[in-house]
Formats: sequence, C-alpha cells, structure tokens
Amino acid sequence: MLSQLYIENVAIIDKMNVSFEEGLNVLTGETGAGKSIIIDSINMVLGERTSRDLIRSGEEKAVVEALFYIHSETISDMLGQLGIELEEDNALLISREITSGGKNVCRINGRIVTSSMLKDIGKYIVNIHGQHDNQALLQWDKHIDFLDRYGGSELLKVKADYQQVYEEVSNIKSEIRRISGDERERERKIDLLQFQLEEIEKAKLKRGEEEELTSQKLLLSNAEKLMNSVSNVYTILYTGNSKGNSVHDSIAEALKNLGEVERFDSKLSQYYKNLEEISYQLDELVHDIRDYRDNLEFDPAMLETIEQRLDLIFKLKRKYGSSVEEILDYQCRIRRELEEIFSSEERLVRLNSRLSESVKKLERLADELSYHRVNVARSLEQKIMKELHDLDMNKTQFKVKVEKLYDRSGNYEFSQQGYDRVEFLISTNPGEPLKPLVKIASGGEMSRIMLAIKTILADTDEVNTLVFDEIDIGVSGRAAQKIAEKLSLVAKKKQILCITHLPQIASMADHHYLIEKSVSGDKSATTVQKLTLQNRRKELARIIGGAVITDLTLKHAEEMINIARQIKSAQKLPT
Repeated sequence: MLSQLYIENVAIIDKMNVSFEEGLNVLTGETGAGKSIIIDSINMVLGERTSRDLIRSGEEKAVVEALFYIHSETISDMLGQLGIELEEDNALLISREITSGGKNVCRINGRIVTSSMLKDIGKYIVNIHGQHDNQALLQWDKHIDFLDRYGGSELLKVKADYQQVYEEVSNIKSEIRRISGDERERERKIDLLQFQLEEIEKAKLKRGEEEELTSQKLLLSNAEKLMNSVSNVYTILYTGNSKGNSVHDSIAEALKNLGEVERFDSKLSQYYKNLEEISYQLDELVHDIRDYRDNLEFDPAMLETIEQRLDLIFKLKRKYGSSVEEILDYQCRIRRELEEIFSSEERLVRLNSRLSESVKKLERLADELSYHRVNVARSLEQKIMKELHDLDMNKTQFKVKVEKLYDRSGNYEFSQQGYDRVEFLISTNPGEPLKPLVKIASGGEMSRIMLAIKTILADTDEVNTLVFDEIDIGVSGRAAQKIAEKLSLVAKKKQILCITHLPQIASMADHHYLIEKSVSGDKSATTVQKLTLQNRRKELARIIGGAVITDLTLKHAEEMINIARQIKSAQKLPT
C-alpha cells in the first residue's frame, strides 16, 4: 500500500506531501490543475524513464519519495537478492532524485540502486493504468500469467513442478553440449592438454623446489667470497694472525687474570663465571665455523645444473603459472580434464538416459498444465464477459486463446511456461472477428478490461496498489456507475488511486482528494487537500454542475454520496 507520497520541484508542484489510505482514493480537480503530475511522480519513483523537463522551472533538481507497506514474498525475495531488508513494520521507502545536469539517484530503504532495479521491483508494487500506458494487457506473453493466477493453487503447483523439471532438462542439455562439442575441437584440445601434461610431468617439479634452488645458487655463486670471509673469521676468533692474539687467546688471558682475584670479591667471581660461559660458547662457535669452512666447496658443474633447472622452471612459469605450486595445481586440473574428456562417452550415455527420463516427466507435466489452462480459460472467459457487460461493454466478445506451440520438426516447443501460448482476443462490435487486444481495444476499453480482470483476480494478484488515470474517458451514465461500483469492489481488496472527472466514481470514494492550482506572480503551484464530508459535497456539486454550485447540485451530491454508501455496504467480491 502507498502510504505517503512526497513531491518536490516536479512540474508546477513546489512541495507536496500526500497521505493515502486503504480502499478507493479518488483525486479530482479542474483540468490543468496538475492531476497528471501525481501520476508522473509515481511513475518516476517506480523507476520509469523520466525527462529532465519534469523539473520545476528555475530549480536544479526534482525529488519524489514514496513510503509503501509491503506484504509480498516476491518483493521480499527481490529485495533480499539486492541485500535490502524491509523494516520491522514492512515499510519500504523509495526515493528518486533527478537533476538538471542529468544525475539520477534512486534509493530503496536508503540503499542506492539503479533505475532498472527500481523498475523491476516497482512493477510488483504498483500497476498504473492510463490512456496511453503500455500495460501487461498489451503484451500477449503476459496473458499466460493472468490465466495461471486465476487457475489458483492447483494450477500454480503443477506450474512450479514443471518449471523445476524444465530447469533440470535445460541443465542436462547444457552439460551434454559442453561435453560433446565439436569433434575436431575435442581432438585438438586432447592433443594440447596431453602435450602440456607431458611437459610438466617430465620436469618432475616439487613444491618449494624453486626457493631451495635459488638459495643453493646464491651459495655457489658466492663460494669464494664465503671461503675468504669465513676463514678470516676463524683466524680472528681462534688462531690469531701476525698482528696479535686471537679472540680465543684474549679471553683465555682475561680468565686467567680474573681467576687470580675472583676469590676476593663476589662480583668478580660472577664476572669470571660469565666470561667462562662466553669462552665455552666461543669454543662451540669456532668449532662450527671450522666445520662450515672445511665443508665449503665450489662445484661449477653443480652451479650450471642448478641454473639450467631454474631456467626450465622459469619457462614453465611463463606458460602455466607464476610459481611451481601453481604449475602443479594446473597439472592436476588438466589431468582431471583429460580424464573427464576420455570418460565423456560414458557420461554422455548417462546424461542422455537422464535427459530422456526428465523429458518424459516434462511432457507429462506440460500436458497436465495445458489441461488445467484449457479448463480454467473457459471459466475466465465467462467471468470477464460478465464483468465487461456490467461495465457497459455488453456487445463485447472476449476469448482466452490457448494453443500449443510446435517447433519446425513438429514437436512441442517447450518454454519456461510450458508449451502453451495464451492470448486474450476481443471483439468490441457485433460481427467483427475476435482479434488481439492490442489491435482493437481503445485506451478506455483497455482500462475497463483491466478493471474486469482485477475484479476477478483481486485475491490472487500480488500487486496491491492500482492507479487508474482517467478510466472514465468516453463513458457516462450507466456505464460510469458500473465502473464506479467495480472500482469500489476491487478497492475492498486492493488500494486504488483513481483520477476522475465523473461524479459517479467520485461519490464512491473512501477518501477524496482535491487537486488545485494557484498562481502567484509568474509562478504556478499545485496543492492536494484531503476533503472532509462537507467539502466532498461541494467538490461533487462542482463536478455535477460546473462552475456554479447551487442548492440543487449540493442536494444531488449528497444524495449520490448516500447512495454510494449503501452500494458499498452491500458489495461482495466475486468467488
């Protein structure tokens, strides 16, 4: 349900905040007062294409915000996929801002979305029916959804089962195509993978090998420098040179001196022990350094072997990965892929067997789905015909055409909807053949057809807010009264916003809003006011009698409101 609509700087509207209610919300006003701007604003906030010309003259941007209260699993799922959650009270705040510079910002509950995302969600929130709107009735591929919703839970259960199997069949076919492919391409792929696998296996790579080889190369490349440095260190620490004693001898001399006096002072005794520990550590270090020096070798042949190995790894890395680990991982992948290709014949047999079983199941469910559709189509035809006759289209013939689709080979052509093509056909004048709605029905007729369908599908249609923009064009008298009653009937289940010039429709309103335009200087402004009962009488009298409101038109208006109240209290939705 649309609860609040805020409009800022749209056409001649400066700032406007309107609260709508459940039931039938009727908007009336003089021609040119700005009623169509309300519809344009709702379209804008639902993601429809919007022109910058809609921005109020002299302003930089236009803003529309709409607060809805949503009770729809479809919308909740769609929002969930976008990472958006409804508020605890199921509130959904949608806003859209357009600027004169072309900037377009859409938000849902504060989260920025694209206008296409907004449009996808918007069509499940509000349906707008006007003289020139391209509604679902003009798209034959949407007619099947109207029929299926009318078919109820039994038909929809079969449809859900069918769609599950259809997806399974599609996945199996896709897998078969992937495995089969072009035979020449398959052989080329096998040759390439076998060459790559042989090249990698021949190298006999090991994880961590490159790092180890690099370390060895570094040692061998600097063997002479290492030998000189380590030998010097050994000389300094132990053997000493012509310039003096070694570190070892110096520490021994120091220990001798401390040993002579350490008994006289506990501090010296501790120093002696610390230095003695250093002496032991030095002996171990000198031993290790000597072993390192004695085992240090320079083998040019080994260095060349290591460099060749690293060069091989480098070449393999250029082809198969940035490291030895990645090359080995790639080796595992292509081995699995080759095994998969070689076992594809067996897999194809299994997949074709699964496909055959699934197609049989698909055909059975499609037959069942089509059977249900043919049956409910006759019932829907009769109910729509009755509703259309009530709406003063008593010479109209309406048919729900259900036909099977075939491919070029003469087999059923399955789609996600089954193998049926559903289209609504109509003849509005006696003697004329039935033709598609889009080719015959006028705007006013289309609105009445939609109204008839909405009356019938009031309990099954997920869209809870309907907007009818001047559904009364071209009708009057009894037909107008019938349209008013149908709107009121649907409004018992759906929220309806209806712009009208007819007193019959205005009198049936649960909530009546007056749209007025005022001029101040060179600026025009539109306002919306929810009418009290007394003001409703005045507005209804204006619609009935024109500019001059008399006691007679006021009395007539009051009488229409009273009659409307009686009709509404007696109404029941069709079963």
